[in-house]
Amino acid sequence: MPGTLFISDLHLDPERPAVTELFLDLLNTRARNTDAIYILGDLFEAWIGDDDHSPMNQTVCMGLSDCASAGVPVFVMHGNRDFLLGEEFAKASSCTLLDDPALIDLYGTPTLLMHGDMLCTDDTEYMSFRRMVRDPQWQAELLSKSLQERQMIASGMRNQSRQQTGGKPESIMDVNDEAVREVMSTYNVQRLIHGHTHRPAVHDLLLADTPAQRIVLGDWYEQGSLLECTSSGCRLEALAL
Repeated sequence: MPGTLFISDLHLDPERPAVTELFLDLLNTRARNTDAIYILGDLFEAWIGDDDHSPMNQTVCMGLSDCASAGVPVFVMHGNRDFLLGEEFAKASSCTLLDDPALIDLYGTPTLLMHGDMLCTDDTEYMSFRRMVRDPQWQAELLSKSLQERQMIASGMRNQSRQQTGGKPESIMDVNDEAVREVMSTYNVQRLIHGHTHRPAVHDLLLADTPAQRIVLGDWYEQGSLLECTSSGCRLEALAL
């Protein structure tokens, strides 16, 4: 039976062409026989503006557009690496940009979709950074700079992120359980799907004595990772590079 695919944290980068090739192959094959595909953030390692028409960016947009033109709805959510994805990207890729969080009906089960970074409330340093880069005025000022300037800024931000991440305890960079319960209760859902933490797993929990589930998508560094959901349930899967 047809299902729905969920992926995140591909971090597509010209320096890792095998990952881009695997993603394009997914769009050209398996994704064509699904009801929809959802990309929950960090599709790109860095997106510095819709005016960055690099060969890889154009190839990816074309692959997404071809999949959507075949009748498969493609939804894309902003991540912490590609928060500048805009309407020109959506037009070029024929994708629909999703709010974060986004509530959908998944085969009769209300399901909340998130990138996942806003759940990492213990990492106060990152949360401050997130508020800064999601501010419309900050984004407008960044986009007013030349493409070359933005490339340099993005490179510096990635280097800084690596240094900061290397010095933090693993627990701080994971989601906060209370934040998870709060957002699921706010949206009145028993299923949450998100990425960001790069820790693929299915977590069972209780919300007001009702069984609930948090599904974490994997990253695409050492292998591909996807979640396929049908009316019968959801299953995490690894894809070999």
